Amino acid sequence: MESLEINSDEQMQKLGKAIGETSQGHDLLLLSGDLGAGKTTLTKGIARVLGIRRPVKSPTFTIVREYREGKMPLFHMDMYRLEDGDLSSIDMPAYLAEDGLVVIEWPQFIIDDLPKDYLELSIKRLDDSWDSTKRIVEFKPVGERNMTWLLEIKKYFE
Repeated sequence: MESLEINSDEQMQKLGKAIGETSQGHDLLLLSGDLGAGKTTLTKGIARVLGIRRPVKSPTFTIVREYREGKMPLFHMDMYRLEDGDLSSIDMPAYLAEDGLVVIEWPQFIIDDLPKDYLELSIKRLDDSWDSTKRIVEFKPVGERNMTWLLEIKKYFE
């Protein structure tokens, strides 16, 4: 499975659940896709399975939202407003050093500053209807841990 078709918000959250259940501390998940593609919906599924009870919201204006109350910390980041790639306002090495899961939306703006060890999901709409939930999720594992992680995620969809 290099890609997966998603047909509902529930399936997107199921993918998030599979990612959350198989994630380990220091994992880095990159989420690419247009506005409204489902990146935050996916992250909600991750948070739920990690035992995070408070609402997960897009971190567009805060850049980073920290959720420390779950089985492990979840750091949800949105780099959309960092088109210039200026990471000076974020201590990225500190987040990556923590024993938690880092989820980054819009990683293309800072990709050169990230470790070369991550799992990237690219979410694309299958049609142009705004209320459509049909998506294709393409997976790109970089590094040995992430190839293993993807194999574990796949088991939820066999």
